[in-house]
Amino acid sequence: MRKFGLIGYPLGHSFSKKYFTDKFINEHINGCSYENYPLTSLDKFRDLIVLHNDLVGLNVTIPYKTEIIKHIDFTDPEATEIGAVNVLKIRRIIDKVEIKGYNTDIAGIRNSILPFIVGIKNVLVLGTGGSSMAVCYVLDKLGLDFKLVSRNKKPGLIGYHDVTEGLLNHTDLIVNTTPLGMFPDIKSKPDLDYHLLNEKHILFDLVYNPVITSFLKMGQERGCRIITGLEMLHIQAEKSWEIWNSSNF
Repeated sequence: MRKFGLIGYPLGHSFSKKYFTDKFINEHINGCSYENYPLTSLDKFRDLIVLHNDLVGLNVTIPYKTEIIKHIDFTDPEATEIGAVNVLKIRRIIDKVEIKGYNTDIAGIRNSILPFIVGIKNVLVLGTGGSSMAVCYVLDKLGLDFKLVSRNKKPGLIGYHDVTEGLLNHTDLIVNTTPLGMFPDIKSKPDLDYHLLNEKHILFDLVYNPVITSFLKMGQERGCRIITGLEMLHIQAEKSWEIWNSSNF
């Protein structure tokens, strides 16, 4: 049995287990399973790897996309540049275990944005976690200008109170990388003046459960185009599967 899974905490919002379980059934992939492994601390991460000696691949979700790097042996160059990992490939050689980290959010974000790229120049990125790092990496590679918005104002960041009417008028795309609006707290949303949005704006939410978050719904009501996180989930999941089944390490 080849075992795969998801680590993070909490995991009640995640669709990954259903996605891969359905994939194994629909594509007649035998001898594989996918489980959730909620970890309240990464102190228990290596114990998990030892206890489940048939684990060969893991996805990583909030809040561990950056912290996990300290607990693994190797990191793919793109993931190193970003400073965030969301896929782990586990190699076992006799009694030795090696773990390498990758970032498939990059492919999910890039492919989600590309159909909307024409006319986009300025972007607001809400949040500064591991997913935000991947978003900024993609935006930089696409040659787009972006500002990072955080609840805690620091050098190089702006606060939500700095997102003025003037700034929004010069913004084309707003990306939510925070967990606000994620199940079960579906009524929460980033602290923006939504009445200032209009049909020129595009809203992209990396949260995929629910598919239409409060953030996206507020945008829809004001004529914004929206990009849901569900397509990104599917893209990065398939990229994970490709990494896990590649002969490369």
